[in-house]
Amino acid sequence: MTMRRPAAANPPYRLPPGLLSLRHRGGWFALGVLALIVASFWSLDLQWRQFLSWEAAQSMGRFVGEFFPPDTSPAFLQRVATGAWETLAMSALGTGLAALAGLALAVPASRLHDGDAAWARRPTRWLLNALRSIPELVWAALLLISAGLGPFAGTLALALHTAGVLGRLFAEAIENAPPGPGDALRQQGVGRARVFLYATLPQVLPQLLSYTLYRWENNIRAAAVLGVVGAGGLGQLLAFHMGLFQMGKTATILAAMLLLVALVDGASHASRRWLTR
Repeated sequence: MTMRRPAAANPPYRLPPGLLSLRHRGGWFALGVLALIVASFWSLDLQWRQFLSWEAAQSMGRFVGEFFPPDTSPAFLQRVATGAWETLAMSALGTGLAALAGLALAVPASRLHDGDAAWARRPTRWLLNALRSIPELVWAALLLISAGLGPFAGTLALALHTAGVLGRLFAEAIENAPPGPGDALRQQGVGRARVFLYATLPQVLPQLLSYTLYRWENNIRAAAVLGVVGAGGLGQLLAFHMGLFQMGKTATILAAMLLLVALVDGASHASRRWLTR
């Protein structure tokens, strides 16, 4: 009589396929990306020799030297401070509106539980794709026709583009939320809206706030660029004085942009770390 060996407590561990194996999908994907990069270098006419030449370095040095000394007159610094406040306000208001719109669109764009039909999921995601596929500069150029010059067009442009980005991120976070609390409430006959408010939203709220703060960092930079097309803020000052080749004033505006971005990045990073503890 042969004795059967008892089954192992844990199944045997199977190593993943080797990097050079035909079954290694990650290796094939990395090889495809590398081939695309090589083809990009081959197809683009990149003048590296001219870019790294001594003449190019001298020209760049002369151009950078024209930025010094920066204009630090009190009257101009006051204008720069006003432009910086406009840029900050545009980014904050645009991000806030985008967060509200993104959350409103994320609910129909997500499947809240396994049995959810989610009939509006696909068309809502198409709308989110359309909103974020159009860059902020294009949105601002279109909105300048109806909203006119100034920060209003820039704020709306940031809100529309960012709503598409945050809506997609929010929808993914909602779909990946742990289903346990929601299932328990649904078994007790609780309605769809209350399940979302009391089970799903509290679980994903720190992640949603983290996404919003991160997009606010990006919108500070975008708001500074939007002024180039007449949407107000530091970008409009930059376009005006750089167009007149007033490099001292341009240097002051660039320094204000760097300082503003650094302050907002630091505050946003600290807030995200506090929220995710």
